Amino acid sequence: MLFRNRFLFLLALAALLAFLSLSLQFLHLIPVNPIKEDGLNPKSRKRIMPDLLTEPPAIDPVYEARVYCNIPTIAERSMEGHAPHYFKLVSVQVLIRHGDRYPLYAIPKTKRPDIDCTLQPSRKPSHPQLEAFIKHMSKGSAAQMDGTLSSLPRYPSHSFCEMGELTQTGVVQHLRNGQLLREIYINKHKLLLSDWTAKQLYLETTGKSRTLQSALALLYSFLPDFDWKKIYMRHQWSTIFCSGSCDCPMRNHYLEEEQRRQYSLRVKNNDLEKIYVDMAKIVGIPTRQLRASNPIDSLLCYFCHNVSFPCTKTGCIGMEHFKVIKRHQLEDERERQEKKLYFLYALLATHPLLNQTVNRLQRIAEGKKEEVFVLYSAHDVTLSPVLSALGITEARFPRFAARLVFELWQDGKRPKEHFIRILYNGADVTFQTSFCKDYYKHSSKPMCPLEKFVSFVKRDMFLVFNSTSYYDACRRRAL
Repeated sequence: MLFRNRFLFLLALAALLAFLSLSLQFLHLIPVNPIKEDGLNPKSRKRIMPDLLTEPPAIDPVYEARVYCNIPTIAERSMEGHAPHYFKLVSVQVLIRHGDRYPLYAIPKTKRPDIDCTLQPSRKPSHPQLEAFIKHMSKGSAAQMDGTLSSLPRYPSHSFCEMGELTQTGVVQHLRNGQLLREIYINKHKLLLSDWTAKQLYLETTGKSRTLQSALALLYSFLPDFDWKKIYMRHQWSTIFCSGSCDCPMRNHYLEEEQRRQYSLRVKNNDLEKIYVDMAKIVGIPTRQLRASNPIDSLLCYFCHNVSFPCTKTGCIGMEHFKVIKRHQLEDERERQEKKLYFLYALLATHPLLNQTVNRLQRIAEGKKEEVFVLYSAHDVTLSPVLSALGITEARFPRFAARLVFELWQDGKRPKEHFIRILYNGADVTFQTSFCKDYYKHSSKPMCPLEKFVSFVKRDMFLVFNSTSYYDACRRRAL
């Protein structure tokens, strides 16, 4: 009897508490976490997108400088060569920036960074194929090289680097690039078989030793111990690879407008000017002369090679100087994307190269077996406008040994259909491009139809200029 009474008492108490709880919730005295339609409690969810009201993340100039240096350390993750199993890879076109180099400019009245440009496999950073690369380069007299390329050294060899010379780090960066691409495109996808011919390659470089040597380093680890007789290296005199289509007045106009924008931003940056004044006092030259020497180029070399910044009797250039100049450089890149002057320049600057790329991809899609692997060895001023023209606005400025890859795939279920993938430093940026950013929303295929790329290069690139051809766009202002 006692047990029964106690049970009834507890039951009544539970009912009373439930009634009170519902009443308080009804009166909004207890907060309630609503359950969304997807069945998830919002408090249990991880925040994926940042609050739109918060400030954008602060620029970290030191971190960005490390990314730019691209020091070879751990194995790099890459998305190259990824496609559904029934797709066949039929062509790969690679555009690279040369590897790490000695500065193009020196800071006046300071000691140049003491860096050895000879190749020594025992010195870090190194690569398992570095010694074999050196030996193979010494046998390269049988190669066919356009124009002045034949007079350039095939690998760096000065114990004290010359201005702009490729360093051992730069060679290793591209040996790693070539090795990575070989594992994907040769070993996995069999893009080139062991009996590949000279006609299956297209190789082109500017006339600088650092771009030629970068191309040869990548090519060596991509096709180890290649037959020099199969190598024909073309010389491109223009850094934007415009070949025979370089006459473009409006391209030059937009470049001049972009340079004015850069100047305007620089003169408004009081922190930058103070740093230049301070550095000029340290080295004992007028501020204008220091500014003209482009000190960031030299300072990045000290930074990337872990060499102390230069000192004089007056004082030392330090990390704070470096950070302010590097931060301004990053802010300049951000404003460049917003103002669109560089974008207009980029469209006209890169059309000849992109048109050549599209024409080649179309020929291969039609069944031609020539030039299935293409390598352009170039500069930051080559890659940067290509990224901008394609609409890949979130991409970082090209680091040392940056690579931009165009893959052409054939649909095994519908052999007449071809698709492209575009990758920047191993990341798939296909759907960041202006011509394919919406395609993935209504397609299950993780790549872009070749036709969309063709339409972009042949027609859509000129719409902003109210033109229908490259020739016309080069002579008409944008809307």
